[in-house]
Amino acid sequence: MAGAGLRAAARRWLPCRGHGGPRASSSTPSCPGCGPPGPGAHCPSAPRSAPAPAPAGGAEVSAHLWARYQDMRRLVHDLLPPEVCSLLNPAAIYANNEISLRDVEVYGFDYDYTLAQYADALHPEIFTAARDILIEHYKYPEGIRKYDYDPSFAIRGLHYDIQKSLLMKIDAFHYVQLGTAYRGLQPVPDEEVIDLYGGTQHIPLYQMSGFYGKGPSIKQFMDIFSLPEMALLSCVVDHFLGHGLEFDQAHLYKDVTDAIRDVHVKGLMYQWIERDMEKYILRGDETFAVLSRLVAHGKQLFLITNSPFSFVDKGMRHMVGPDWRQLFDVVIVQADKPSFFTDRRKPFRKLDEKGSLHWDRITSLEKGKIYRQGNLYDFLRLTEWRGPRVLYFGDHLYSDLATYQDAESQQVLAAWVKERQELRCITKALFNAQFGSIFRTFHNPTYFSRRLVRFSDLYMASLSCLLNYRVDFTFYPRRTPLQHEAPLWMDQLCTGCMKTPFLSDMAHIR
Repeated sequence: MAGAGLRAAARRWLPCRGHGGPRASSSTPSCPGCGPPGPGAHCPSAPRSAPAPAPAGGAEVSAHLWARYQDMRRLVHDLLPPEVCSLLNPAAIYANNEISLRDVEVYGFDYDYTLAQYADALHPEIFTAARDILIEHYKYPEGIRKYDYDPSFAIRGLHYDIQKSLLMKIDAFHYVQLGTAYRGLQPVPDEEVIDLYGGTQHIPLYQMSGFYGKGPSIKQFMDIFSLPEMALLSCVVDHFLGHGLEFDQAHLYKDVTDAIRDVHVKGLMYQWIERDMEKYILRGDETFAVLSRLVAHGKQLFLITNSPFSFVDKGMRHMVGPDWRQLFDVVIVQADKPSFFTDRRKPFRKLDEKGSLHWDRITSLEKGKIYRQGNLYDFLRLTEWRGPRVLYFGDHLYSDLATYQDAESQQVLAAWVKERQELRCITKALFNAQFGSIFRTFHNPTYFSRRLVRFSDLYMASLSCLLNYRVDFTFYPRRTPLQHEAPLWMDQLCTGCMKTPFLSDMAHIR
């Protein structure tokens, strides 16, 4: 089945909308350890300090270095002005693989955060309920009740080191992005992070999370529902540390995750949504438009969700209408993903209108019927849906610088390093003050970004983005330059390998 990663929400991967100018506001947070952001690196109209006088005998070299430095500043701003962040289009679909919708005959959907998109107002409810469960059922300190949900704290794709109580952002090559490691609600100094991992920022593969985001000591938070979980985890750790209370990191992590799980298992979240669907469910009309359009073009649809039928039925009736099941060829609830994709031992069972289970053996998946659990192997065998014909939508994924010895050169280098750090702080704060962008560390893609590319063919802000494309549209991934394919890239310009004589010699070829 062709995978389609859905719901990299616009509010989370386009958080810099509205920042129209290049200047950071006076309230722009600074990164740990680097002080408040400076204006020089990102504002072309900001005053520029004059270079210090050159030492005797080094005037020519010093002037050359300062000129190169100022040229690079201007070039960086011209190539990547801060306004570029607001150019991203939340209505577009982004391709990791070539996908022709003309060839897709079968569309599959998850329910939560795919067909049903929930308002951010749901997250404080989950946080508060799980926090109260910790206090009332797990006997955690009453002082935890003072914490409220902060929607601006965490982002998707972060990793949590259970034994170190460390929430952090990791790039695609398993390196911790310095300045994005938090214990509780407090940033951890870069030196301490490096010391914690044996003098390096790199985390060995055996410690990393496995195929489904879980490892022996490190867990990755992938989906939207994990945002209140990360917030609660950080708040509880913050309380214990702030009050000097001893605790076992593994027990605390398990208790918090169990409390979050209880909110779902006990049906609390379902109750809130069913009580006020207008408040919590977004874009219902657009969901109906997408499904109706696909059916009108002869496409087959199926639904595979972990949610119970009664909850799905009420939500689909709200968004689509009482006859929503007629749009789907197969409906599977309480599928127990991700084990649905790996465990062949769980058979399908049929449900009646009241939700009662039937005992008869399932030999076919009929339109209009409701099935529970099952597994991918039987699903493919019974439907005979294969390969590129099928597209499934879901929300969960799985300085080297030459050293110059004279003092003037050291000043140029120090100015560059300081300005780079300031620019990094400003850029990170545009997305999220603590962790920055979901998709990038300073220069590498994040681990989350790598998994997104690995497991999904397309990703988008919401299902409604499909309405902006024809049903026979072909998506092509952007050609990403390899390191040797950008002859005028920054490091080559800086190292001087693109000499002016070479450029003038080759000018006649153009």
